[in-house]
Amino acid sequence: MADDAEDQQILLQKKKEIQYPNCPGCKCAYLQHPDAGIPYKEFLSVFLLIFVASIPVSSLYPFLYFMVQDFHITKSDKEIGFYAGLLGASLLVGRALTAVHWGIAADKYGRKPVMVLSLISVIVFHTLFGLCKNFWVALATRFLLGGFNGMHGAVKAYISEISNQQHEALGISMVGTSWGLALIIGPALGGYLSQPALKYPSVFGEGSLFARYPYFLPSLCNTVLATGALCIIIQLPETLHKHNIEDMEESATEQMSVDVKRSLLSRKPFIGAMAVSCICSFHDMAYSEIFSLWCVTPKSTGGLNFTTDNVGKVLGISGFALMVFQILIFPHLANFLGPIMTTRVPAVLSVPLILAYPGIATLHGWVLWVILNLASIVKTFFSMMILNASFILLNNSVPQEERGVANGVSMTVVSIFKAIGPAVGGSLFAWGQKRQDAYILPGNDMVFVALAVIAIIGYISTLEPFLPQRTFESYH
Repeated sequence: MADDAEDQQILLQKKKEIQYPNCPGCKCAYLQHPDAGIPYKEFLSVFLLIFVASIPVSSLYPFLYFMVQDFHITKSDKEIGFYAGLLGASLLVGRALTAVHWGIAADKYGRKPVMVLSLISVIVFHTLFGLCKNFWVALATRFLLGGFNGMHGAVKAYISEISNQQHEALGISMVGTSWGLALIIGPALGGYLSQPALKYPSVFGEGSLFARYPYFLPSLCNTVLATGALCIIIQLPETLHKHNIEDMEESATEQMSVDVKRSLLSRKPFIGAMAVSCICSFHDMAYSEIFSLWCVTPKSTGGLNFTTDNVGKVLGISGFALMVFQILIFPHLANFLGPIMTTRVPAVLSVPLILAYPGIATLHGWVLWVILNLASIVKTFFSMMILNASFILLNNSVPQEERGVANGVSMTVVSIFKAIGPAVGGSLFAWGQKRQDAYILPGNDMVFVALAVIAIIGYISTLEPFLPQRTFESYH
């Protein structure tokens, strides 16, 4: 007890010993002291922020097939996969084009303003998406949502600035948990709440708003959550150090950003961590697109013939399991294995798991339900382990003053891969549907073998010399 009291006194003294009293970063520097406790308030706020910002990425997957069908843009249902891929990718294309600029803004103006503006974009554009009745308008709103949502790079930098080295894995885990949970809960919300007039006619009448706009309710629910998150995020402390920043010239700031980007491209640990994140993100987005389409297609074409409710249940179960895993198990596992092995082990184990999916489609009844849920849970665990570990490696590869730009550069490249993922996944699935009678790898067999090949490439990227063992831990 005496030692705890002494540690608290040390931390209080650290708070008082601020070199620049008007600098928000200096006021929060005590959180990085080795004796600092876990910043629960900040971690939970960031968790909510990432959750509501990530739900739009995947909430459309369960109803995407039917939404494109309702747009009447295709000549046959076999073409739906292509247009579904474009719609799924548009948000990430927008993010890729602006992520570096948001990173520069986060390094210049602060992490908090970027997070606040990003939340506002979620409230505006995701709401508009739910009201779309035209494919091209829907594509534009998704693109703008991605372009104005630049919080992910700022949040990753923010986490490393509100935690010491002992608690950083937990902070990154919270980010990964929130992202992964949104990728699971988002589709669950989309599955349960889309087309409510058809599913719940006693609640939503035939002439109601939700009958005229069958995909608006999922967007509206997330808008309510995002509004609540905005009220919380506004109260968070800023962590960016601002020492005489008012005297800095605009041109000097721009030149610094250019120099930082050039410096980043010469750092092998940074490039290696970014490459792992890119390949994993591409694979995960392609898998998410294919999984949802595979679930709702008929048994006759190798699918599961699920309803959107069925898909929502599977993804909801996976989301709950992921939340427990990330909070209770991942931080200890990451500290035990180290970040590099935490990327390598799940990468290689993903290959046999993915190759088992065509066989799952031959099962029936409760056996199908149990095996499918186990496969979905384990696949979700593997993806989040790799992404979380790559975030830790990336943050440790650069000093604090470069983390906003570093994460912005990373988000640009990663977003390109994420944008390609759904488009490639949707096109691949559509191609598989057209070759049901092929002699070699017919239908979905070819689709999942292609996913397994990508997983193998991901594993190779975790090996030397692609992912150097050395990281810049001194930059923490």
